[in-house]
Amino acid sequence: MRFSVVGSGYDRQQVDSYLDELAVRLTRLAARVEVIVGAGRDSDQIRQETTLLLALVDRRQADGDRAARPAAEILARARGELDAAREEARHLRERVYAEAVQARREFEASLRERRHRAARVDQLLTGLTVGTVPVDTPTAAAGGVPATRVATGVDEVPADRPAPGTWVA
Repeated sequence: MRFSVVGSGYDRQQVDSYLDELAVRLTRLAARVEVIVGAGRDSDQIRQETTLLLALVDRRQADGDRAARPAAEILARARGELDAAREEARHLRERVYAEAVQARREFEASLRERRHRAARVDQLLTGLTVGTVPVDTPTAAAGGVPATRVATGVDEVPADRPAPGTWVA
């Protein structure tokens, strides 16, 4: 007899049904043996075999009950571990969500500060007027502006007021 395989073994209902059917057959066989005993055949041998088969069926049923207990314990332990894993995942989700909210707050604060600085720069530059520089004006890049005091012909610069654009050592 083949039994269907389910989550953690064979289909218990199929196995129990088969064992019940086998017990009925053995009981019928025992009854036939009793009839045959009256006929004088090897009744003791038949009786022993029948008793052995009945004991085998009873033992298998007891083994099935014993096997069901550890399976129930394993299932309960697995459910406990699953609950613990779910709880850990919930805590992790909450922590990650809180970190994401904090990161978003920090980003928004930084963005507000940047926009505030940009508005302040715009405000400062609004009143500033820049005139155009005539084309023939000498510039340092063109080599038309002296870079040192010696080139300008000035030997001394008053210490209290240096010339613009020069460094005083």
